[in-house]
Amino acid sequence: MKQLILAGREVPAIGIGTWHMGSNPQTYAQELAAIQAGIHAGAKVIDTAEMYGSGDSEALVGAAIAPFERKDLFLISKVLPNNASKKRMAQSLDASLQRLKTDYLDLYLYHWRGGVPLAETVAELQRLQTTGKIKNWGVSNFDTADMKELWQLSQGSNASANEDLYNLGSRGIEYDLLPWQKAHNCPLIAYSPVGAGDSYNGTQVSNTSEVLEVAKRHHVTAHQVMLAWVIRNEQVLAIPQTSNPEHMQANIAAGELELDEADLALLDQAFPAPTRKQPLAIL
Repeated sequence: MKQLILAGREVPAIGIGTWHMGSNPQTYAQELAAIQAGIHAGAKVIDTAEMYGSGDSEALVGAAIAPFERKDLFLISKVLPNNASKKRMAQSLDASLQRLKTDYLDLYLYHWRGGVPLAETVAELQRLQTTGKIKNWGVSNFDTADMKELWQLSQGSNASANEDLYNLGSRGIEYDLLPWQKAHNCPLIAYSPVGAGDSYNGTQVSNTSEVLEVAKRHHVTAHQVMLAWVIRNEQVLAIPQTSNPEHMQANIAAGELELDEADLALLDQAFPAPTRKQPLAIL
């Protein structure tokens, strides 16, 4: 299974996303089973946020990971912009930890930029890291200009990752952000690598002839091709979300799929890389 180094730790390049999970009592048991199926299949990274279901997703993750060794997992959560201040962040983090039933996060992300000065947010993230409640911190929904501004701060280059929308139908960050992050050794966490990103110029990416042709060559599903494409380069972690245990197992198995030059050329032809700067895509 393909691996990457995230916050100094080697982890599989496909993890588990949990957006839109944990709030519906009718699907709760299946969602819990899906997360556990992913862990059993070899996933280590689980990505959640205080925003997701106003804490419901964190609580679901907390229940799902209870039977497993905490040290074997890599937990990511995120702080909302209005909580990303010196006054509120510690309380926000404690609430997340309580829902997750853990005493630390492996990675704590600033979910997106808000009104709190970036320097204040970074200083508080650094302070919380010294308490041991977070092992590392990073950012989310940052574009190139945001990353450059972050790096200008005295401790800004301590950011361990940036999480952005990235998939075969949405390649805008390849123009300047991905090269910048690679040059500065800052991994990308790709959210919506399939699913919500499954469209391109009004066409469903997973139904295009090119994706289906590559899938047929390798005897895999279209979504597995799309996931393998997202993690084709080093320093990219994909966090697909599914509430179906079988789909979850298939997602994690995509970490074994290696696309060759012919596959990549065909997909590039259908979904070209950007030739100019594009606005950061955000869901």
